[in-house]
Amino acid sequence: MVDLSAYFGLFIAAFAAATLVPAQSEAVLVGLLLGSDLSPAILLTVATFGNVLGSVANWLLGRYIERLRHRRWFPVSQRQLEKAQRSYHRYGRWSLLLSWVPIIGDPLTVVAGTLREPLWSFLLLVTLAKGGRYLLLAGITLGWL
Repeated sequence: MVDLSAYFGLFIAAFAAATLVPAQSEAVLVGLLLGSDLSPAILLTVATFGNVLGSVANWLLGRYIERLRHRRWFPVSQRQLEKAQRSYHRYGRWSLLLSWVPIIGDPLTVVAGTLREPLWSFLLLVTLAKGGRYLLLAGITLGWL
């Protein structure tokens, strides 16, 4: 039961860290890698899955929130939205490889949804980026590198 709760906690931390909610999944992953005998492969899979699923939530938010952009309470100004869209158009879908980067990664996944990035390419690039980050972190933590 402890294993399941550890995996669930990691999943929740990774999911939350990928949304616009400020959270830290790397510390949870490193703590579990160093402080438990849980499988590193399963930990990496759970963290990646949770983080990618959180990014999909952002993508869905972007797909549907633009319809509300003319409302007074909309959290982003028209100018900020257009600036983000121009940046995304300039670098294209390959900018999703930066989805793991703090501060810019989460809004980038929302903009990808707003600009109708196909889900298949979104999933491919975001999974590579976020899975690669966790793999590198595990490699450093466990001395694989």
